[in-house]
Amino acid sequence: MDAPTAIMLVLLVVLIFFIFRNRRKRQNEQAELQTKMVPGVELMLTFGIYGTLVSIDDAENVAEVEIAPGTIIKVHRQTLGRIVEPVVAEVPATETGIVGSSSDQPRYSLNKDTAITSNEPSFGERVDPNTDGTPSTGTDKS
Repeated sequence: MDAPTAIMLVLLVVLIFFIFRNRRKRQNEQAELQTKMVPGVELMLTFGIYGTLVSIDDAENVAEVEIAPGTIIKVHRQTLGRIVEPVVAEVPATETGIVGSSSDQPRYSLNKDTAITSNEPSFGERVDPNTDGTPSTGTDKS
């Protein structure tokens, strides 16, 4: 057996190994997801709708999901995408224990206009050459 053939066989074996490994991994993830799919769990459907699982019919492959209080939709079981875990945001603690008391944190005013302004004319706006270069309003006729 020559070297290129041996390299190709080794690459084929490695490829087959990764294919089987990924398939087994996906099967384990699907099995874990199916054990967590019980009525009352918050979930997201594969097309982006969030709701609460009401019931699953294994024989019909149908699930009922409550997307709003009193609004229940019937979907195929394969559209149950993932379980939504509650997100707990960590609050950074400062030395004093009070958030936002540090002087190194910038303070922003919500009512203050912080937009970057420019005196350059917008696209299609005319500039009066007799002034300081600010855009003209178009009301004065010369």
